[in-house]
This record gives sequence, structure tokens and C-alpha cells, in this order.
Amino acid sequence: IDLYQLHWPERNTNMFGRLGYEHKDNGEWSKFEDVLDNLQKFVDAGKIREIGLSNETPWGVTKFLELAKEKGLPRMMSIQNPYNLLNRTYEVGLAEISIRDDIGLLAYSPLASGYLTGKYRNNQLPKNSRIERDGNFWTRYEKPNTKKAVDAYYEISKKHNLDLTQMSLKFCEIQPFMTSVIIGATTMEQLKTDIESVNINLTDDVIKEINEIQKIYPNPCP
Repeated sequence: IDLYQLHWPERNTNMFGRLGYEHKDNGEWSKFEDVLDNLQKFVDAGKIREIGLSNETPWGVTKFLELAKEKGLPRMMSIQNPYNLLNRTYEVGLAEISIRDDIGLLAYSPLASGYLTGKYRNNQLPKNSRIERDGNFWTRYEKPNTKKAVDAYYEISKKHNLDLTQMSLKFCEIQPFMTSVIIGATTMEQLKTDIESVNINLTDDVIKEINEIQKIYPNPCP
């Protein structure tokens, strides 16, 4: 396995946009050092090359990095957390860690489950789309300001003759803490659109306007 990532913290902590942190630590979770010790066995056996994290907090990332250095254990090389135009919370604390400690972000949900393609605008619900098929599961993006923010980003894309999907992906790609943007596509047409996002350019004016929308609707879907 080239990269083996832990899916989410075993301990009790805030994930998936939950606010109001309440510290509940009963101690019944695998300690960081134990996790790294066990991963070391798979690395030594040649079954795993590198290890990483997912849905992790700044505290968790820092602890893993500190213990790896102190104990000579495998070092976490990546963080797979959400990042998109509707959720830029990664910039608050984790972005600095990514850059200073060279542990880059692998952004998942860069299109916010399809909302940032614009296909759900004006109450549309395309047949066999993720929300049409599994809407009860993807409630993360059903927030009060989602539609307003998406419409605002759509207007920016049209003003500058950009595809909203590609603008959304490119914004993720150009962040200094980004290692890779994880795309998902159901059709070849979607895949082509996603891949071609690497060839577009976001001008300073586009970036400025995107940031203005973030000020108006800050992280509507954390």
C-alpha cells in the first residue's frame, strides 16, 4: 500500500462541522504511540510505504508528528480533510501545520457533493445524482446559506467566463497547503471537466471576488 490513512480519530472530538466542543475523555481509545507502533510493523514488513490521517484536528496532527519524531516512529505524511468553497475551515489551524511541517492536504469533497457544480441550483435535483439518490445521508450541505453562496460563486464563474466546477477545483488546487485534490465523477464528461480544471487560470480579480463571498457567507457548510 503506497499510502495508508487512518479514517478518523478514535477519540471523542469534533468532526464534520460539529461545534461546541465538550471534552469527554474516558481513556478508552488507542493512544497515538500505540497506533504508530502498530503501523511501524506494517512498514517494516514492506506492506505499507507511507501513512496519513483523515478528518483530524490540529491537536491530533501535532501529537502524531511530535511522537513520531521523539520515538523514531513512522511519520504522518498527509491529511485527508474536507476543503472547498463552502468549507474553508482547514485554513484556520491546519493550513499552517501543513506548510510548516510538510504534511499536505488531500482535499476531499472539493465540489461539496456536487453543489459546486451548480447542478442543484434553482431547486434542481438531477436523476441519479448523489443528492437525489442518497439525500438523507448528505445533509452536510443542507444549510441555510448553501444556496446563496453557491449562487454567488456561480455568478463569479459566469462573469469571468469560467466553468463553476473548474473554478471550484482550481481554487482548491492552488492553495499552498494542498498536495492533491480528490475528485469523483460518475460520467466520462464529468471526469473530463474535472481534469481540465488544471488548465484554467484564476486571476487576482477572481480570487478577490471569491474571498468577498467567503466574508459574506463564511464557511456555510463546515
